[in-house]
Amino acid sequence: MPLTLASLVQHSALKLTVLAGESRLDTPVRWAHVSELADPVPYLEGGELLLITALKLDVEDEEAMRRYVGRLDAAGVVGLGFAAGVSHEKVPRALLDAARETDFPLLEVPRRTPFLAISKAVSAAVAADQYQAVTEGFEAQRELTRAAQSAEGPAALLARLAVHVDGWAALYDISGALVAVAPAWAARRAARLTGEVERLRDRPAPASAVVSEARGGDRADDRVELQSIGSGRRPRAVLAVGTGAPPGTAERYAVNSAVALLTLTTERSRALQEAEQRLGAAVLRMLMAGEVDHARAVAGSLYGGLLDEPLRVIVAEGASTTTGRRRAAAAGAKARGGEAEGGVLGEPKESGGLPAAVETLAERVEAAAARAGEAVLLVPHGARLTGLVADGGAAAAACADFAAAAEAAGEDDPEHGVVVGVSAPAGLSAATVAFKQAQQALSVARRRGRALVEHEDVASGSVLPLLADDAVRAFADGLLRALYEHDAHGRGDLVASLHAWLSRHGQWDAAAADLGVHRHTLRYRMRRVEEILGRSLDDPDVRMELWLALKATAAVPPPRKDRKKS
Repeated sequence: MPLTLASLVQHSALKLTVLAGESRLDTPVRWAHVSELADPVPYLEGGELLLITALKLDVEDEEAMRRYVGRLDAAGVVGLGFAAGVSHEKVPRALLDAARETDFPLLEVPRRTPFLAISKAVSAAVAADQYQAVTEGFEAQRELTRAAQSAEGPAALLARLAVHVDGWAALYDISGALVAVAPAWAARRAARLTGEVERLRDRPAPASAVVSEARGGDRADDRVELQSIGSGRRPRAVLAVGTGAPPGTAERYAVNSAVALLTLTTERSRALQEAEQRLGAAVLRMLMAGEVDHARAVAGSLYGGLLDEPLRVIVAEGASTTTGRRRAAAAGAKARGGEAEGGVLGEPKESGGLPAAVETLAERVEAAAARAGEAVLLVPHGARLTGLVADGGAAAAACADFAAAAEAAGEDDPEHGVVVGVSAPAGLSAATVAFKQAQQALSVARRRGRALVEHEDVASGSVLPLLADDAVRAFADGLLRALYEHDAHGRGDLVASLHAWLSRHGQWDAAAADLGVHRHTLRYRMRRVEEILGRSLDDPDVRMELWLALKATAAVPPPRKDRKKS
């Protein structure tokens, strides 16, 4: 317990008498210092009991004494000890009045009590308090270590930490979500700090911050200290400790011990996670090779019931991936014997290889799965992330939510977006097909400028949006150029006639009626189309190419109905 002025007054060997400032005797004393300077403030740090004989003070000047006491009080000096019977038989009236006016503690030191005795008493008490704090700190460390090793893990550690700091403690994951809190009544307070946690999370580790959280009414605010957890470039979690006042020495030991233990826990978890990623990569390679039974045997119970449920394959990469990088990856895959771009073959790369946004996506998905008690399998490979998530589960929802937020940001943050392709729900035996579906959906998402596309959206939509490509338009323009040039010289509506005939599936009467011409005229025009293009309209492939070309080019001009039917 910290030494106070009251403790010194109660010290039977010192025989100190309180002359002023009785209401402030509970102030802690950090040190005892002797100074006869008229202004000792520049040499003080605050918290001292100043001992004087008033040898050089103008103790008869009331205004001088007011200024003297005022400076001491403003500097944080906790009290003044005046040696009676040395320079003055008793405390001068001007000094006593100045102390009483400001309620500043003034103690009379009898002649038989040397200043050295007071200094020794203060020193011994401070040393005892520090020893007790260190002892309590080591005891807290032992308790926290036992708690961290228990089955409850971080939850038990937070419970013990809250007791030691006489406050509350909370742990947040990298997504800013609340993982555990103790005691339970502090959950609402901890939840209101999500914004502060997110700001700290974005700073390089180690990082800390102190914030205040109002409790309402006349009650004092909480002092909340946030500490990042983890030894890597980015924090792995955030610890919040709420107390009514700044932590003392013992409490600081407890907080530092908790940070160290949580860091060890998360770093150990990261090592296990890297091993799990390698195992996950092996499971995915087996699934892609159709070796379902072997994949189940290798996975064991690591992924819970994930491999027994309908699942989805997700493939994600950074939105800033360039065409040149994709071509280089494709060329490298071809040289390796046909490995798909960004595939899961080979060993997973370090997570640092992922773009920041994709790494954050992985963290959000894993955090959501952990909170929901789901299993998830995520494997980083180069700049791409591949994973298996339960269909309709929290991990899949977190992926969709993250992509939606990235898409809402639009071009405001183009270098930190993601592009995600999601397969249709599939069983484990169809994992190969699902992986191809996810890659196809990723390609469509990239082409359409979307953050996330599900394969069902591609399959249920139209193929026509896929024609919005410069190469496709160039092919279509080249295929139909001769027909457009023919029509431009006013020698017939071949393009409009071809469009009408194809749209009516080759039905002459219906197509001719749409054009307002005789069917023989339409037959003549179709023969001209064949002659100009050098292709037969009896070939279904030719008809398909012409129809897609018409859709990919500009709008078909309306037929000229001013001509007479023939």
